[in-house]
Amino acid sequence: MFYHVKELQYNAKPTKPDPVYAKKLQEILGGQFGEMSVMMQYLFQGWNCRAESKYRDMILDIGTEEIAHVEMIATMIAQLLDGAPAHDQEQAAKDPVVEAVLGGMNPQHAIVNGLGAQPNDSVGYPWTARYTIASGNLLADFRANLNAESQGRLQVVRLYEMTTDPGVRDMLSFLIARDTMHQNQWMAAIEELEQTQGAIVPSTFSQEYEKQEVSYSFMNFSEGEDSRSGRWANGATFDGQATFEYVQNPKAMGQKPDLKPGPAYIHGTPPLDMRIIQGAGKMEPNSFMNNQPLQ
Repeated sequence: MFYHVKELQYNAKPTKPDPVYAKKLQEILGGQFGEMSVMMQYLFQGWNCRAESKYRDMILDIGTEEIAHVEMIATMIAQLLDGAPAHDQEQAAKDPVVEAVLGGMNPQHAIVNGLGAQPNDSVGYPWTARYTIASGNLLADFRANLNAESQGRLQVVRLYEMTTDPGVRDMLSFLIARDTMHQNQWMAAIEELEQTQGAIVPSTFSQEYEKQEVSYSFMNFSEGEDSRSGRWANGATFDGQATFEYVQNPKAMGQKPDLKPGPAYIHGTPPLDMRIIQGAGKMEPNSFMNNQPLQ
């Protein structure tokens, strides 16, 4: 069950309107790594959770907090749009600075949303559930969550650098801090799960079914050997099962592809030994089609 508290989790008050920045702020609302994405990702992970109750509780705690972040950013965007379209063409012509600022805003903020936020990213692309991951494997999901919080924090930090508005920066500083916590939270949860189920997902699939001779080989598929010095090419593997092997010149291990021609009804490019029957406009098949005439 959810219920709404009228007060925001944290202040969302800009010092002055800025319709162009409102457009930029849409990215951390409805973008791929925005608050709507993590909100839906965490909520569905929690609702679908079949593991210990502590994991379900933790996931839903953070998912519910993300709803509050969506509300904060939407509120901020609406206030940044205050008074945005209040000018006519003559006034704008007299003040090119005003025209430049208002011309850079998202026109849908005024036309479609009535000076409000929208569930889109900063270029107007609609938010989609395809941004979210809820696989049912908590280790896989938590790693996806860590990536989402890493990318999200990076974008908020960049937006922080793009404004000097004290009120906007105050709200962003709160979101940055929460992203710090959330990254630490997912790393802690990942570490705990790795201790019980190992580092490789899924842990329930036996490695005896892998092509084990390539399970721990780093293959250099480019010129030079700069990658050779990386941790991924030296020492013990992180699952504790082997030692990394560096392969300088990986050899092809498969066959040369040799695909049969497609059947006549596909109308692909015919083999060279098929000929056009003059006048009939049909192909006369060779033996690969068992000499069956085209219908």
